[in-house]
Amino acid sequence: QVQLVESGGGLVQAGGSLRLSCAASRSIFSINAIGWYRQAPGKQRELVAAISSGGSTNYADSVKGRFTISRDNAKNTVFLQMNSLKPEDTAVYYCNVRPLRLDYWGQGTQVTVSS
Repeated sequence: QVQLVESGGGLVQAGGSLRLSCAASRSIFSINAIGWYRQAPGKQRELVAAISSGGSTNYADSVKGRFTISRDNAKNTVFLQMNSLKPEDTAVYYCNVRPLRLDYWGQGTQVTVSS
């Protein structure tokens, strides 16, 4: 059983930055692709950024150029650096492996961006 714990969210003003962390209970990030997802109230959960086991990355158009996904395999941790935050980024952010494992969803971390 794998547990994923997200942290680093908070309340920031538009234009600010946050760095989210996703810690895994055991070593999986070195051999699995990882994605950051977010879900705003009344909206579907969407993929924000992903990193493959080989280190290649891709981003949703809405965050491209502002967000950066990275990984520290030794620490079993994946990060999401979020810069130039907008109110539209307000959501609960989650991490998961890819392909998705529905049983891996954690509690997420709340990001709120004020205008």
